[in-house]
Amino acid sequence: MRLRTRLFIPRQIKRWLPTSLFGRSLLIIVLPVAVMQIAVTWGFFDAHWETVNSRLSEGLAGDIAWAVATYQDDPSPAAVDRMAQRAEETMDLSIALLRGRELPTSKRPAMFASLDRSMQRALEERLDEPFWFDASNRYAAHVQIQVKVREGVLRIYAPTDRAFATQGHIFILWMVVATMLLTAIAILFIRNQVRAIERLADAADAFGRGLDHEFKPHGAREVRQAAQAFLAMKARIQRHIEQRTALLASVSHDLRTPLTRLKLEMALAEPGAQVEAIKRDLSEMEHMIDEYLAFARGEGGEALQEVELAPLIAGVCAAAERGGARVETVLEQDLAANLRPSAFKRALANLVDNAAAHGETVRVTLEARLTGGVNIVVDDDGPGIPEDRYEEAFKPFNRLDESRNQNEKGVGLGLALARDMARGLGGDLVLERSPMGGLRAVMRLPG
Repeated sequence: MRLRTRLFIPRQIKRWLPTSLFGRSLLIIVLPVAVMQIAVTWGFFDAHWETVNSRLSEGLAGDIAWAVATYQDDPSPAAVDRMAQRAEETMDLSIALLRGRELPTSKRPAMFASLDRSMQRALEERLDEPFWFDASNRYAAHVQIQVKVREGVLRIYAPTDRAFATQGHIFILWMVVATMLLTAIAILFIRNQVRAIERLADAADAFGRGLDHEFKPHGAREVRQAAQAFLAMKARIQRHIEQRTALLASVSHDLRTPLTRLKLEMALAEPGAQVEAIKRDLSEMEHMIDEYLAFARGEGGEALQEVELAPLIAGVCAAAERGGARVETVLEQDLAANLRPSAFKRALANLVDNAAAHGETVRVTLEARLTGGVNIVVDDDGPGIPEDRYEEAFKPFNRLDESRNQNEKGVGLGLALARDMARGLGGDLVLERSPMGGLRAVMRLPG
């Protein structure tokens, strides 16, 4: 038995994680690199840099302790001058006695707290007198130390590099530059891999909408395998569609020949009630053959065109009115969509005829969606369909008990053909309860 494990991630964290493959791949690569860089930087400061700073601070504190002890041995002005001159020549320290002064009470912290810690610790170990220091770089790359003595304050300036390792920021800079460089390289490589998947998705979407989209497998080996599998599947589907269309066309042709002979015989026969009934049966049979063939043919390779919708819909509604339907139209002008005109008219006619067959009044509305695209709404005042059977109405050749998914002489393909047409354009067809009391069919088309 195979055990499946899942990494538990709190829901609050999931909200902040990227949802795209590009973002997640980048996170997988960049996050470990960033964590490693932070760990290395932390280790550098904690184990190496602070140790070096401690050694330097201890050396400076020893020199300051020597200066204080020398002053206390002989606090005369001449001795102080000699000590200051010797400290400047041999230890690069600037020493001055500020008579009658007190230690400052305020202190500015250094950029890194570890600098203050190492300096404080070193001076506390070497000096018994009160002291004060400023390592904040306020004094032009110098550290100021003041020690309380009997006559006042002994002020000492020391170069910063005598107290601390001043090249730590270069290490940080190199780490930041390395991280940015690695991130840039990762973005380039990941983007190339994701682009191959995006092109495969575009090709699949175009094929689903019946478009001829040239596509060549490229990218990583797994992506190429998926693309080749898609192309093989596409070829099998196209071959199956061609075979089915050829079969239905052949059957339709074979059926039309005797159907035409029967219609000719009925035209030559003596008029009567029985002849009229046979003519109605023949008309219904011809309509059924047309629907079968339309369903098998699908959109028949018709090219996409940008079409003004209002005139096209008005023409379909006018044809329905000529057939005896009562149709109201509310058409917003200047709305266009990319579609196949013949397939669209056939689908809309199915919806209008279906509504007219089960209601007295049909209303067709064309409106723009706020999110983009258009809605074509067909309402009727008929009995409607239970909500739990909406999806069942779209099944091909399915006839509901209420007989609401096709017109009276149909075979249950009207809604199926209309939804296939809408989805082939990247839209959809859904059913709702109509404000008129019957059924509402909403065809959503992209702009």
